[in-house]
Parts: sequence; structure tokens; C-alpha cells
Amino acid sequence: MIQLNGSRNGALDGHGRAAVGSLVSPLPLGRFLPALYQEDDFAQRWTSGLDDVLAPIFSSLDNFDAYLDPGLTPADFLDWLATWMGLVADETWPVERRRAFVSSASDLYRMRGTARGLAAHVQIFSGGEVEVVEHGGCAWSQTNGAALPGAAGFDMVVRVQVADPSTLDAARLDALVAAAKPAHLTHRVEVVSAAPTPRRRRAPTTAAEAAPPADEPPGANEPPRADEPPATDGPPATDGDSPPAPEAT
Repeated sequence: MIQLNGSRNGALDGHGRAAVGSLVSPLPLGRFLPALYQEDDFAQRWTSGLDDVLAPIFSSLDNFDAYLDPGLTPADFLDWLATWMGLVADETWPVERRRAFVSSASDLYRMRGTARGLAAHVQIFSGGEVEVVEHGGCAWSQTNGAALPGAAGFDMVVRVQVADPSTLDAARLDALVAAAKPAHLTHRVEVVSAAPTPRRRRAPTTAAEAAPPADEPPGANEPPRADEPPATDGPPATDGDSPPAPEAT
């Protein structure tokens, strides 16, 4: 029923629909001719040419419900189906991403105007991780002219993490955020790289640095334990009341 002319991403260029020779019409016109022409070979051959033209039309009507399904509809009809939802799919997207975009249209409109809905919309567009940072707030006061709540600056920051920021059209992303956010809020879009920052490796410790010097016994630089008395070179100290211990002879 559909013939592709080699256009990119599976989309047709407006001239891809044509008669398909292998498609048989379920209602041949020659069957409805008067009995005189049903036995005429020329009349049957002439109407069979019209059957080849009408066969795709009958097939489209029989499968009309598939045209309304974003997962089954032809790629060129998918872009037209997106306009029913007020969506404009990017022509550079793969066809599978465009199908997911149109399929989630009802959910996106249900969450429209919320941070969750905006993040979901941007995630489909960019394919990366999205974080919406809001700086607004609300409060009440009985004092006339009290300070407004929230922080100064942009009311909303949309931060998008992708593997390669250069592959993302920042202008189209900003326009998408402007269309999906509440109209009275200001916004800023930040596109950052999701690649992890390389860590510096520590220099390996040599054997000479790890081993103690040869003239120092093991544990020479370790501090004494709390339950051990300090070592002395002379005789043991006395408390002054008891006589010193006799020396061995």
C-alpha cells in the first residue's frame, strides 16, 4: 500500500504513495458490469486497470484505525497526526522517537504547565536527563508592600544533561520550553555534558617509600599505647617512701 522513495528517517516526500501491483482489489469493477460486458475481454481488462488504482484506497479504508495509531501509522502520516495534537515533531528525529512523542501527547497535555510535564516534554525532545529548578514561591502578609517571596533572577532553570551538547539544537529547545511552560514565568535553559569528569590517578608508592629504613626497628615511629608505661634507660623510679630494691649480686 505504501512505497518508499528512499527519503530519510522513513518519511515520504509527498510522492511515495502509488499503486502496488501485488495488491488485489476486494471489489473488482468488472463484477458489477452488465452481463453483456462481463463476457467482454476488453471491458474486463480495461476495468482491471482501474482496480489497481482503487485497491490502495480500499485497503486504506479497511485499515483506517491503524492510521490513527502512532505506533502503526506510516511515517509521513505520523507528522500529520501530530498536528492534530498541536505538536510539531522534529524531522531530524528517528521515526521511533517521533512515534513515542505523538503517543505520549495526551499525557503531556494532562501535565501541561507543571514541572513534571515540562521535564517529560524536554526529555522526549533531547533524549537526556532533565532537571527543572524552580525559584518561585508564595506567601501571605498583612503588611502592604511587603517583599515578594522567592529568589531574584529567573523563575525557572531547565538543566539538560546529554552525552554531547553540540548535537542538541539549543534554539529549538528554548522555543519548546517557552511553549510548554506557564506564560508568566521567565526561564533559562542549560545544556551540560553528562560525561563523568576524569579522576586523577595517585602516583604508585615505591618499595623504598613503603619500607622503613634498615637501621630502625619495626614500630620505632609508632606512638606508645595508653596501657604501656613509658620506656626509660635508668633504674626504675621510686615514690620516695619505700626503700629502693636491692641490687642483685
